[in-house]
Amino acid sequence: MNTQHGASPPTILVLNSGSSSLKFGLFAHSGDDESLLLEGSAQGIGRGDGSLRIAAPDARVLVHEQHVLESQTDALQKLSAVLAAQHYAQPTAVGHRVVHGGPHLRTHQRLTPEVRRRLQDAVHFAPLHIPPALALIDEAQTIFGNAGHFACFDTAFHATLPPRAARLALPRRYADAGVIRYGFHGLSYESLVAQLGAALPPRAVFAHLGNGSSVCALRDGKSIDTSMGMTPTGGVPMGTRCGDLDPGVLLYLMRVEKLDADALETLLNRHSGLAGYADGESDMQALEQRAAAGDANASLALDAFATAVRKTIGGYAALLGGIDLLVFTGGIGEHSAEIRKRICEGLGFLGLREGDASGKVRAVHTEEEKQIARHCRALLRG
Repeated sequence: MNTQHGASPPTILVLNSGSSSLKFGLFAHSGDDESLLLEGSAQGIGRGDGSLRIAAPDARVLVHEQHVLESQTDALQKLSAVLAAQHYAQPTAVGHRVVHGGPHLRTHQRLTPEVRRRLQDAVHFAPLHIPPALALIDEAQTIFGNAGHFACFDTAFHATLPPRAARLALPRRYADAGVIRYGFHGLSYESLVAQLGAALPPRAVFAHLGNGSSVCALRDGKSIDTSMGMTPTGGVPMGTRCGDLDPGVLLYLMRVEKLDADALETLLNRHSGLAGYADGESDMQALEQRAAAGDANASLALDAFATAVRKTIGGYAALLGGIDLLVFTGGIGEHSAEIRKRICEGLGFLGLREGDASGKVRAVHTEEEKQIARHCRALLRG
C-alpha cells in the first residue's frame, strides 16, 4: 500500500515513546478499523547495543540494523528515511503516546502550541518520560510538517476513577495542585476493551506487566481503581522501579543518606524493583533462568513481583465483588506463563486458574499503536 502500487491511502504514523525505546506503526483505514502497513521499534536508545527493526505485517523484515541510536529523534530520522526509501507517502497524521499530561491534559487531543506548553509545565509529574516525548514531538513536527499531530495520554482512561481512588490522603490543597492518582497504561487498557468488545464482562481486572507494570480494576469497561499513582513509579515493584514504599523510607534516605530529589529519583526509578532484589538484573527471562539454576535473589525477585500483583488482584476482587475475567498483557504478562502461574497460585477460590478451560484467565496482546491510530482518525474527523 505504498506509492509503488498506485495512489496511497491517507496514513497515520503512531509513535509510542518509552524511556529507552521507540515503537511505531503506520496505519491506513480499512473497513471499520485501522489496518497496519508496517511496524517496528528502536531498542536500546542511548546504549551500545541499540537496534532498529522495521517489518511488514506479514513479518517480512524491511530493516534490521544493530548500531548505536543516540536518541529517539535519531531513531525517528532513520524511520523517516526508511519510509521515503520504501516510497510511502507522508502521513496525514502523527499520533504520539504521552505518558503523563499533568492535571490539565486528561483527554486525547490535537497538539497545539498551548498543549505543548501545558506539557512542558507538567514535566515534574513524569521527569523521565515527558522531556524525551517533547523532543520527539518537536522533531516529528519538523519532519512531518504537513501532518496533523495528536497527543494520546496514558492517563486519559483513568479519568473515570472515583474520588476514593483518585484522591490521596493528603490535605485538599495538594489535590487542587494536581497531586492525585492518575493511573497509567491507559492506552493498553483501552486496546483490551476494544478487542474484547461485547465479550468484556462487568467485572474485569487487567494486568499490564512489562518493564513497567500496573493492574487495573474495571467495572463495565471503565477504570475504577489502578495500582500506579501520581507517577509511573508507584504500585507493584517493576523492572527497575520500586513501586509503593512506606513514605518513611524516603525520609530515612533523605536524613541518613542525605539523598536529594534527583538522587532519590535515580534510586527509585533506575536501581530498584526487580533489579534491587536481584543485584541489578531486571530482565524477566534472565531472572527466570537464574531462579531455575538456584539463584536465591532471582527467586526472591520473582516471588515478590508475583505476590504483589496477586495481592492487588485480590484487593480488586473485594472492590468489584468478584472477578469475571482476568487479562494479562504486556511483554511479561503475555509471554511468561511462569509468572502468570505464580500470580494465579492462591486465586483458585475466585475461579482464577492459569491455563484452565474456563476462559476466566487470558493473555492478550496489547495494541497500543492501533488504539492511538483510532483516536487520531476520530480526532481528524472532528
